[in-house]
Amino acid sequence: MKRHPIQAISFDVGGTLIDPRPSVGHVYSQVAEEQGLGLMQHEILNRQFAVAWRSRKAFDYTRPAWAALVRETFRGLCEPEESDALFPALYARFAEARSWHVHEDVVPTLEALGRGGMPLAVTSNWDDRLHPLLEALGLARHFRVISVSGPIGLHKPDPRLFLRTCDALGCDPAGVLHVGDSQREDVAGAEAAGLRALRVDRSLTRHTAVAIPTLSMLTEYSALSPD
Repeated sequence: MKRHPIQAISFDVGGTLIDPRPSVGHVYSQVAEEQGLGLMQHEILNRQFAVAWRSRKAFDYTRPAWAALVRETFRGLCEPEESDALFPALYARFAEARSWHVHEDVVPTLEALGRGGMPLAVTSNWDDRLHPLLEALGLARHFRVISVSGPIGLHKPDPRLFLRTCDALGCDPAGVLHVGDSQREDVAGAEAAGLRALRVDRSLTRHTAVAIPTLSMLTEYSALSPD
């Protein structure tokens, strides 16, 4: 059966277009020192953040949910009251462009797709800081639609979030390709909604064996390649 041509492309954000600069632990350590809690090892903070993040079966991207995650990340490194007091500064810092790195292949790819007339969208698990952050990073202008899970109240892999993006684009889901770094949230979620999906894993090398089609850079896929 002939597949629909790709009429639009949706992108995940974190891990696909941008990542914390230079890491979550570095930013946490910097803000903690600025707030008078002393220098903390970013390696420990990265490790504790990863454990805290993986322990959550679901995350609703609200301020209380982020505050609880921060408290767990700093457990054993400072008093709970101190991490709670630190949270507003951390929350604000991650809304700033200086805390994020845009991967080198992102802007050339988005610009090439834009020149080709391809409608682009974002479908991301995030909160209301995302749209202004994308503006600050110079990325928002590339996207016709920006679907953010927190304000909508639907989080990937819920197919309804992807369908919201398709509706806003005016495209049949079968004609939309979603690109993201999570097999569960991006690939499985998009396919459950009837979209096509492609996974990006920036830790891959060309010698890495993977069970499913996976890119290490956006430009490895012909439909996403710059001119």
